[in-house]
Amino acid sequence: MTYNLSDFGSYTVAGRLHEVTEGEPRNIQFTRSASYNYDPKGRFAVEHAYVQYFVPAHRNNAPPIVLVHGGGMHGSTWETTPDGRPGWINHLVRSGYETHVIDNVERGRSGFATGIWEGDPISRSQQEAWTLFRIGPIEGFSTRTPFENGQFPAQAFDTFSRMQVPRWLTTTPLHIAALVAVLKRLGPAIVICHSQGGEIAMDAMAEVPDLFAGFIGIEPSTRLSDPGLIASVPTVLFAGDFLDIDHRWRERLQNWTDWVTTARKHGGKATLVRSAHDVRSGHTHMPMLDHGNEECLSTCLQALM
Repeated sequence: MTYNLSDFGSYTVAGRLHEVTEGEPRNIQFTRSASYNYDPKGRFAVEHAYVQYFVPAHRNNAPPIVLVHGGGMHGSTWETTPDGRPGWINHLVRSGYETHVIDNVERGRSGFATGIWEGDPISRSQQEAWTLFRIGPIEGFSTRTPFENGQFPAQAFDTFSRMQVPRWLTTTPLHIAALVAVLKRLGPAIVICHSQGGEIAMDAMAEVPDLFAGFIGIEPSTRLSDPGLIASVPTVLFAGDFLDIDHRWRERLQNWTDWVTTARKHGGKATLVRSAHDVRSGHTHMPMLDHGNEECLSTCLQALM
């Protein structure tokens, strides 16, 4: 694909300066031929988020779009799919949307800092991702055999695994602060969030509701806590298939259904997009990487407008 951009680049938001006062200097060998005396004490920039942005040459009139990844992921969620197809960033820019992609605190290009967050980071195994993201049954993992009609590029699953990163479980408030900072920088924007990103976005909305021009939640892992909060924000929730494999997914589907119903009762514009009914069957927890990902995105955007 060819893209005409008027601007692209990156910036960081939020974070703080952290003073380290303990530790002893030591000599370290940082390349084969160079060493120096390293002092672990000093002032360090921590807890910021990295954001990359793309402004099409022929920008449409819609508000900017901010992409918020899920747990154990980073901004590559929205980039090239594991099997090499264009991702949602590509489709958005081609459609004229100014697009901002977050690598949230301690993920991707935001980096991480040791010793300042409670607990240890966790990593998701391939087996857990295969079943949790509803790509296929556990007995199909070794042969990369997905569910029947599954749209995830299962033979590229190992490549997908390289898109996942360790995550802390105690940094959500920092993620919320970073998203709020992005929105304050941009003004009202459409937020597209995935999984854990749904909780982050909803909490950010509670803080700066006027900066949400729209909310698209891709299987958000949160409940609607304040119906009045989203009454003025056009909302779309996307639900994939194979939700009957586990009671937790069945419960989430009910939550999403209740969310939309409640929002409508409070005068809001809200839509639940069910992939099998509104797009095609076989979509997983990762529709932005599935076959037919562009159709999933366009259906959500059309429902929002």
